[in-house]
Amino acid sequence: MDEIANAKPRNGIGWVIVAAATLVLLVAVILHIRFGRQMARLVSNQFNQEQLSVARGIEKLVELSLGNIEKDLLQLAGRIASSHVDPGDWAARLQPDLERMGMAGVAEIRIWDRAAGTAAVYARGIPFQTATERTPIGVESLLPVPGEIALTSPQVDGARITMFMLTPIGPGNTLFLGYNINLVWFLTPLLKDIRSGISGYAWIIDDQGRFLYHPFKNFIGRSAFEARKSAYPDLNFVAIDHIQKREMLQGREGTGMYQSAWHRGLTGEITKLIAFCPVHIAQRPRQFWSIAVVAPTDEIAHAVNLIGRGQLVLQGLMILVVVTAATALYVFEARFSQRLEKLVTARTRALKRSEEKYRLLIESAEDFIFTLDTAARLKSVNSYTANFFGSDAEHLLDRHLCELFSEDVGQRNSKAVEKVFTTQRSVREEIEIRSVDPPVWLNANYMPLKNDAGEIHTVLCIARDITETKNLQQNLVAAEKLAALGTLAAGVAHEINNPLGVILGFCDLLIRKQPPDSQGYQDLKIIERQGLHCKAIVDNLLSFARKREVSEESTDLKQCLEEIIQVARHGFERRMVTVRTELARRIPPVQGDCRQLQQVFLNLMNNAVAAMPEGGELYVGMTLEKGSRRAAVKVSDTGVGIPEHHLDRIYEPFFTTKPEGEGTGLGLFVSYGIVSRFGGTLSCESRVAQKYAEKSGTTFTVKLPLSS
Repeated sequence: MDEIANAKPRNGIGWVIVAAATLVLLVAVILHIRFGRQMARLVSNQFNQEQLSVARGIEKLVELSLGNIEKDLLQLAGRIASSHVDPGDWAARLQPDLERMGMAGVAEIRIWDRAAGTAAVYARGIPFQTATERTPIGVESLLPVPGEIALTSPQVDGARITMFMLTPIGPGNTLFLGYNINLVWFLTPLLKDIRSGISGYAWIIDDQGRFLYHPFKNFIGRSAFEARKSAYPDLNFVAIDHIQKREMLQGREGTGMYQSAWHRGLTGEITKLIAFCPVHIAQRPRQFWSIAVVAPTDEIAHAVNLIGRGQLVLQGLMILVVVTAATALYVFEARFSQRLEKLVTARTRALKRSEEKYRLLIESAEDFIFTLDTAARLKSVNSYTANFFGSDAEHLLDRHLCELFSEDVGQRNSKAVEKVFTTQRSVREEIEIRSVDPPVWLNANYMPLKNDAGEIHTVLCIARDITETKNLQQNLVAAEKLAALGTLAAGVAHEINNPLGVILGFCDLLIRKQPPDSQGYQDLKIIERQGLHCKAIVDNLLSFARKREVSEESTDLKQCLEEIIQVARHGFERRMVTVRTELARRIPPVQGDCRQLQQVFLNLMNNAVAAMPEGGELYVGMTLEKGSRRAAVKVSDTGVGIPEHHLDRIYEPFFTTKPEGEGTGLGLFVSYGIVSRFGGTLSCESRVAQKYAEKSGTTFTVKLPLSS
């Protein structure tokens, strides 16, 4: 009896254990199904992100391929422009280009004569022909300037889709070179082998919603909305139509899911994942296509189910062995996961905000900010630096400093980076960038960046533009130098004036005693002329050296310039110099005497003409400076330029580069004194060509205050 009594509780406990195990197993199955669905969503989202990466890769490939065609078009236009050969004679020459560009999708090459209204057509396998063509289709308002390219929107002719690319041949905008691109030829090699997952594929629509490429050939050239509905009228395409209208045709990128009725030959209702991104084709006018990469969800579901079944069996075995432990572990894991998820989410948000603040700070700074490794190669670059060098940050990465600056500047700064790694201390350097005109000066501070172990892994450089400070320093030195020269000139002039007055006085007495027709009279006249010439030079020196007070005189600057240009123009044109003027219509009177200012402008124009012994262009421009009460006059030439080592001396008295007998070296010296006397400034910029193709020339700028 005791054994039976004792057995009943044990059996009851067993049933409780069995019931508990069954309940736990049921809960585990439910949780497994729930987690399986969640896993399917996560895997689908991850898969769609990978599809988006594939779409972006196609975007880069299409943009690169179009860029190569544009470069080839510009190069061919340059060759045709420099050859001066009739378009009909280019048939044989263009065959290699047609064969090569045909593989890139170019169906024909056209040379369009806008003035004559004709076009020379070169097509693969077709003899050369001339067609009457007033304006190629689609380019009526897109005529580009030399060096630029116009690109039409796709033109659909049945299953044939073409796009016209146009650029001028030489100056004048009368002769144009065009590529007629067959978009099916162009896109098929790029997209036909694209795979997403096992059987996923890619397709492209233009900004009108027409298929430019699709594995189902019947869709190409047709509206994506109409093609699907006409092929499968019983299927609902609301999801894909919404994605195309609200996302793809707006130039956005993203992911989604939709229902389809076709997939690589399979028909029926198929659920697909889609990832899409835009391809920017042209900026003028704005034109883009949209790339989509799609794959059926069945492939992902099948993979998830295989994993899920294996997990279910394993979980069942484990639950049967350790039911209680599994339950406790689940509860603990769920609570811990929630805490951890909240903590990770909070930390992630804080880190993201911190990174965004740092990125915003770096990207908005108008300083050169970049990091370098031990080999002085760029590891990161801010937008301001990339924009200055005419590139983007990605293309500048891993480039050496010597590739950005001149060889000597690059080597000196590479040694500064090496010194930072060696001494573990900051180093300052001044950088001169000569690749721009005028050159730019930077004050660069190279600082070590250390890791957690205290070791330097990169060097941070923050460089600031100090060009204006440099120019102010140079102007200050020049002003002090001219002030010293003026003081010296005044002393010398006063010392010379006394004996010169005695010489001229006695010369006048001797002239009165000589008969006008005698040789002595003529000799004394020569002495008198040379003495008066010396006196004029001394007076110019004294006029520069006198205290410069702001003049109360005012003059019409435009009338002053027009009068002196009218007087001198004929003489300049006889020396094969073209005079080009650009004078503002309404400028208030400026401080200064008209005759003295005309002396300044005539001297500057004569110097400019003398710098162009074989002819050239003389430019005289007058503008009103914004934000200041000053008028500016620029006198520019296309002459030989002034060497850099002479620029600091051009205002010195008696300094000249002209041959002996052609100049005294006082023109700029006196002009500087006249302009300064009226409260103005005289500055100079000059460039000497170092290579054959480079341009040289000099620009003098006179700035005068407006009359009060």
